[in-house]
Amino acid sequence: MIGVGIIGLGTVGTGTYRILTEHKSLIKEKTGLGIEVVRVAEIDPRNIKGKQIAGSLITGNALEILNDTRIDIVVELIGGIRPAYDYIIQALKNKKWVVTANKALLAERGDKLFEIAGKNQCEIGFEASVCGGIPVIRAIRDGLIGNRITYMLGILNGTSNYILTKMTDDGVSFQDALRNAQQLGFAEKDPTFDIEGVDAAHKLSILVRLAFSYPIRMADITKGGISNIEPIDIDSAKEFGYRIKLLAVAKDEGGLIEARVEPAMLPLTHPMSNVHGVYNAVYVVGDKVGPNLFYGRGAGSEPTGSAVVSDIIDMAHRIKNKNNFVKLPVYARGKKMKKGENSSVPYYMRFTAQDRPGVLSKISGILAQHKISISAVTQKGRKETGYVPIVMLTHEAVERDLKKAAAAIDRLSFIRRGSVYIRIEEGGL
Repeated sequence: MIGVGIIGLGTVGTGTYRILTEHKSLIKEKTGLGIEVVRVAEIDPRNIKGKQIAGSLITGNALEILNDTRIDIVVELIGGIRPAYDYIIQALKNKKWVVTANKALLAERGDKLFEIAGKNQCEIGFEASVCGGIPVIRAIRDGLIGNRITYMLGILNGTSNYILTKMTDDGVSFQDALRNAQQLGFAEKDPTFDIEGVDAAHKLSILVRLAFSYPIRMADITKGGISNIEPIDIDSAKEFGYRIKLLAVAKDEGGLIEARVEPAMLPLTHPMSNVHGVYNAVYVVGDKVGPNLFYGRGAGSEPTGSAVVSDIIDMAHRIKNKNNFVKLPVYARGKKMKKGENSSVPYYMRFTAQDRPGVLSKISGILAQHKISISAVTQKGRKETGYVPIVMLTHEAVERDLKKAAAAIDRLSFIRRGSVYIRIEEGGL
C-alpha cells in the first residue's frame, strides 16, 4: 500500500481526494497499485464542511503529514511561496516524494527544491502546475524527449482567454468582460496576476525549463497584460484576419532563448486562434515530430486533480518497485537569453490623431526614420471630438525600434497619448 498525505483541501485538493477515493478500485484494476489517503491537512473549516471526509483523516497541522511514517507521497496544494516551500523541503528531507500544482513556487524557487530532491533521491511531480488537466508536462518531458523543441506557443491563462473571447464574441469592453468573468467565478476579486500575464509567465518558465533545458528566471520573461485592449483592436484584428490572444511564446534559436507573455495577434487560420473561453492550449514544435497541439480544460477541481493523481500513480509504481530513478531537470550548457528588445516580428499599431491633413505622412515619416515599413493602414471615420483612430500593420520590425518610434509619435501635438502596439505572431505555421 502506498500512503498519500494531502496538504490543502481547496478546489484542487478536493478534486484530488475525490478521485483517489472514488476511483480507488479503478486505479487498482488498471495499475495493480493500492493507494490510500492516510491524512489530509486543512486549517480552514469552510474547506472541510460537507465533503464527507472521515474526521480521523483530518488534521490542522501539516507537520503531522510530513512526519507520518505511513505516508510515502506528500501532495502540496495550498499554493503561494510560504509555507509551501518549507513543507516541501521538510517532506523531501524526510525522504517523501512530493506532488505539487504550485506554479508560482516552482517558477520562483524550483531550482532549489529540485536540488534538495536530488540529494534525497526523491522526486517532485508537477504535471498539474501547467494547464490543469492537459498532460503537457509529461508530453514534453517524456513523449517528445527525442526531439529538439524549437518553438512553443501557449494560451496558459483561462481568465484572460475568457475575457478576450467575451470581447471578441460580444463586442464588450475589457471592464465589462472582466466583471462578467468575476461574476461567473472565472476571475479573482484581484485579477492582476491573470490579466497582467504573471500567472502565464509562471507556467511558461516551467515549460521553458523542460523544453529548452534552460534555467530561466521570471525576470527573463517579457510580460504584458490585456487591460489596454479595446473593442476597436478586436475588430481591427478581425478585419486583417487575426484574433487577439494573451500568448506565452518561447523560442530556441540555436541556443538563444526568447520568452514572453503578452497580447498578440494570431492568424485566424492557426488552430490556437480557435481556443476559446476558459480553455487552455499549448502548441509545441519539435524538429522531428513537427507541430503538436495539446488542448483542454486548464483549471478546475477534477481536471487539475486528475493531473495530480497521474503524478501520484507514476511515483507509486517506482516506490513500490524500489526504482530509485528520479526525474530531475537537466540543464544544457551554452544557452543564453535573447534580449526582448532585439526580437523582430510584424506589429499592429493604433494611434488616435486629430483629423487633419498631413497627419498620416508625419506618422509614416517617423516610422521610416526608425526602419519600420507599413504593410497596411486604415483610418476610421471622424468622431465628434475631431480625433480619429489610425490603424496600421507593419512589416517585420525590431522591438527596440518600434518602441522608439511609438514614443516619438506619442509626443506629436496632434496625437493623443496611449498609442497601442501589438505583436503579430505567425504561430510557427
